[in-house]
Amino acid sequence: MTKRVFSGIQPTGNLHLGNYLGAIRNWEQMQHEAECVFCVVDMHAITLWQEPAALRAQTREMAAALLAAGIDPAKAILFNQSQVTAHAELAWILNCVARVGWLNRMTQFKDKAGKDREGASVGLYTYPVLQAADILAYAATHVPVGEDQKQHLELARDVAQKFNNDFGVELFPLPEPVIQGPATRVMSLRDGTKKMSKSDASDMSRINLTDDADAITAKIKKAKTDPEPLPETLEGLKGRPEAENLVGIYAALAGTSAAAVIAEFAGKGFGAFKPALAELTVAKLEPIAAEFRRLLADPAYVEDVLHRGADRARAIADPIMARVFETVGFLRR
Repeated sequence: MTKRVFSGIQPTGNLHLGNYLGAIRNWEQMQHEAECVFCVVDMHAITLWQEPAALRAQTREMAAALLAAGIDPAKAILFNQSQVTAHAELAWILNCVARVGWLNRMTQFKDKAGKDREGASVGLYTYPVLQAADILAYAATHVPVGEDQKQHLELARDVAQKFNNDFGVELFPLPEPVIQGPATRVMSLRDGTKKMSKSDASDMSRINLTDDADAITAKIKKAKTDPEPLPETLEGLKGRPEAENLVGIYAALAGTSAAAVIAEFAGKGFGAFKPALAELTVAKLEPIAAEFRRLLADPAYVEDVLHRGADRARAIADPIMARVFETVGFLRR
């Protein structure tokens, strides 16, 4: 069976270093190793209210960021979810396969709905079933996952297995997780215990993909740290979240381990470490930021990439959906 990777990403605004190291960079690497289907999941986005014009703009922005970071539309399929009807069609069919008890165990719904569970949208509740449809519509064999998505991939496997068992077919493969690389959780530059986030009120808490070299350098220079020098071993980072975060960022950008970074900078203070980190970050991100800004100024090109990607995605999904429709007993032309 062909190794096919599927991954989706929300069209969020204000893309930052956490988005890049947590997902986007890994996608760029994977496109050289397998057939990759990458999706900007605008249908998932509307499980929470979105202003329509902003959603369109942010969908283009996310696609531009992926292209700027090295996603090659000649190698990987890149499109936005709502252009391919298979996602919605298969989600409904899988809603009739998945069990309420399975969804009741999904912790992400509880987190996102908060205390107002009765006021949450049905879409937010069935979000994991749409995720399963995203994956299974392409018979994907591998899915990159972070810690917060492992439970949803397990649900996708359970749904695929139940569908196959219920109908006595081997239609859907059981997708395997691809564990993300280092620094999948990049923390705030102002508080090492919180994830770097676009929703943080302080722009100094994050490095945006649109930041230029001066902004990147200033933010790293002012990043919160403690007065102690870097330790001799990784154990010495325990209880020092800001130091651990900056070391993790350096390691991820340099393509090395946190242990190697500690070995290089052991005993040195942040007065020496921060300039080195700033130089490395600028070297890695500034070319991406420049290309990102260029693509944002050419929305017609970005939309054309998404349209062509959707055509290629449909070419994979349509035969699979034809088999699904036949299997469940739908009468069609």
